[in-house]
Amino acid sequence: MIPDAADSVVSDSTGASPATADQAGRVVLITGAAQGIGLTLARAFGRAGASVALVDIRSGGDSAEALRAAGADAEGFDCDIAAPASVQSMTHAVLARFGRIDVLINNAAMFTSLRPTSMFDLDIDEWDRVMAVNVRGPFLCSRAVAAHMRGNGGGKIINVASAAVFKGVPLMLHYISSKGAVVSMTRAMARELGPSGICVNALAPGLVMTANLVENQDMARHALPAVMASRALQREQSPEDLVGAALFLASRGSDFMTGQVLVVDGGSVMH
Repeated sequence: MIPDAADSVVSDSTGASPATADQAGRVVLITGAAQGIGLTLARAFGRAGASVALVDIRSGGDSAEALRAAGADAEGFDCDIAAPASVQSMTHAVLARFGRIDVLINNAAMFTSLRPTSMFDLDIDEWDRVMAVNVRGPFLCSRAVAAHMRGNGGGKIINVASAAVFKGVPLMLHYISSKGAVVSMTRAMARELGPSGICVNALAPGLVMTANLVENQDMARHALPAVMASRALQREQSPEDLVGAALFLASRGSDFMTGQVLVVDGGSVMH
């Protein structure tokens, strides 16, 4: 298995590539950033010169401290993204610390803690919690941050969806439904926020082998064989595979791109 990005450290970089050089001086807020995909993206943006707000329901302080030790401007913020008051408080704290928010990456979601379950056996409370975190959370964070972006000349919102939306996966109805909602929300928000200069796009990963997924053997056994068999590029996907696409969607190179879904899954979905 490919180790989770949280097990690695930020290495020295020779400098941002031309495609990502415009991250310097920008402020990027990433939810679910204490570990896994979110932490990998935080490290990448830090290396590219951005200031990074690491937001998580569990403290992102230790992860932010590691980024600072590697030379990045980073701060951790606690937040329950499903709770409106918590989101407002977090947004105000980020603005107080950094003064602006240029990019929001809605990465936090419930997935690796779930178990494959028939739709006939799904617990209603679990369904509601998945929808609260995976759908309400990105909505609340986007609304709070976009209110600032509108008065600041625009910005970038990147919603992390899932490539599984485009092919359907059995025994995960609540998760797949929530990520389908994220895709639809991305398109609707792009229409509403476009006049304010805010680009809203979605990044749709395949099955990413984070440490938490590896620990959830039920999920790994359920999903991994079929996913691997369907990929044109037949290897496991790591969090680092999402870095280039995320940097592009946050960069000025994607300034005339909005309402789109960028699938990064090794060619399992050809969308």
